[in-house]
Amino acid sequence: MTDEMTQEDTPATPQEQTPELESGVATETATATAAPSPTDPIKLPQQVEIREVGPCKKHIKVTVERSAIDGRMDEKIKELVVDANVSGFRPGKAPRRVVERRYHKEVGDQVKSEVLLASLQQLAEDYDIAPLAAPDLDPATIDLPRQGPMVYEFEVEVRPQFDLPNYRGLKIRRPVHNFTEEEVEQELRRLLTPHGTVVSKTEGGARLGDLIVVDGQIKLGDVSIGQLEQATLRIDKQLAFKDGIAEHFADEVEDAKAGDTREVTIVLSSAAANPELRGATVKATLQVKDVQVVIMPELTHELLHEFGAHSPGQLREMIRVVLQRRLEYQQRQSARQQVIEHIAAASTWDLPTDLLRRQARRAISRRIMEMRADGISEEEIQGRRRLLEQDILQSTALSLKEHFVLQKIAEVEKIDLNDDDLNDEIERMAQHEHESPRRIRARLEREEMLDALAAEIIERRALDLILDTAEYEDVPLKEEDQRSVATAEMQTVPGEIHDPTAEPPAAEEPSGEPTA
Repeated sequence: MTDEMTQEDTPATPQEQTPELESGVATETATATAAPSPTDPIKLPQQVEIREVGPCKKHIKVTVERSAIDGRMDEKIKELVVDANVSGFRPGKAPRRVVERRYHKEVGDQVKSEVLLASLQQLAEDYDIAPLAAPDLDPATIDLPRQGPMVYEFEVEVRPQFDLPNYRGLKIRRPVHNFTEEEVEQELRRLLTPHGTVVSKTEGGARLGDLIVVDGQIKLGDVSIGQLEQATLRIDKQLAFKDGIAEHFADEVEDAKAGDTREVTIVLSSAAANPELRGATVKATLQVKDVQVVIMPELTHELLHEFGAHSPGQLREMIRVVLQRRLEYQQRQSARQQVIEHIAAASTWDLPTDLLRRQARRAISRRIMEMRADGISEEEIQGRRRLLEQDILQSTALSLKEHFVLQKIAEVEKIDLNDDDLNDEIERMAQHEHESPRRIRARLEREEMLDALAAEIIERRALDLILDTAEYEDVPLKEEDQRSVATAEMQTVPGEIHDPTAEPPAAEEPSGEPTA
């Protein structure tokens, strides 16, 4: 099973639904009866047909020969004849034909369960199927006939099939950057802003880090689709609303003063309330009511102590460490993307939409956990989360492809981890978040993310293996990769936010009654 699965995706136990199929993927359509080796346990005589029916989905039909059923039925009846209580007969004295007639249904149900369990286990062993979710199989619908074979069939989502090209010695472009004093000062202002005093700006226009108070009309062409009233927006390179992103916000409002009008471009997300507007590019005409500046607080001993520093110089050094950590995160993300592109160039595969819907929230939770483990600030995490949610299914597809590729490399390289590795990672997260390891573990258990953390560690080690053998070309960090994100707790389109991860509404069943 992949570590990406939610509780609902995990196949149930045999008593609840169907036995779990083991890891792996059937690689081709097959019709065969597996032949046991002399050392193997006796196998069921069964024929299996496997065919592709969609992206990462297989239809499996199994035919269990009658001999496997009759043998078990005979054993069960023999056991019952010895001590069965049948009306009109002393215990154990009822004729076999009477016992068969009296207990046929109970014995049949028991034999069906045993045969189905053995058949599915054998199917997993022989054909190496790796399901991503519970098979579409209800044992109650399977018929155990009085004559002839037992036939059952189901569909199941499986891990994508792809070949791994050579992943050692890859040529990787590594973004590098030397942070200037001005960038350190900008980050310091961002850090201190919550502790500062907001006042109207009396000189000059709006700058990065300032606030603007605006009224606004949001239009698609000439049609008004929403409005902003007395909205206070922080000026950052990007601005993330609940349902859209202004990708060049700072450039579009720079130097604005009270009384000015500015036009801002917003790309609506897949969460926009109006389905016809999802993914659309709209314009917001902003009437600037006020430009505000944050007066930075005095760096007192008490305030410095809140940040774990003892002097202004030490605080600036800590900020440089944060910026460098952020750069290292960007380097790893860039490397991951290049590795996936290299693999995808050799083999392309699609993921079904229903799988993406189920995994979307969990994939974003994993990415957030990864950022926390790398020491990214909560403010920056929230901004990056909004970007991931802009088109949640697309970002989930990229995340799952990374997961499948790195997990397959980990299997090939036999990368594994133990409890000590997991505890060490929790300890590292606790240090970054200034929390106790016990609290971090409790949170992960509550959010059902411990398995996801284990998968993340394995994938990181797989990526480290690739990067350790890579050849690097240092390239300047792109400006777009340095764009910070401000968040605005408001929508651009009125109405209820759409959840792209929700199941689509089921089609209504026809009533069968004639319409007027």
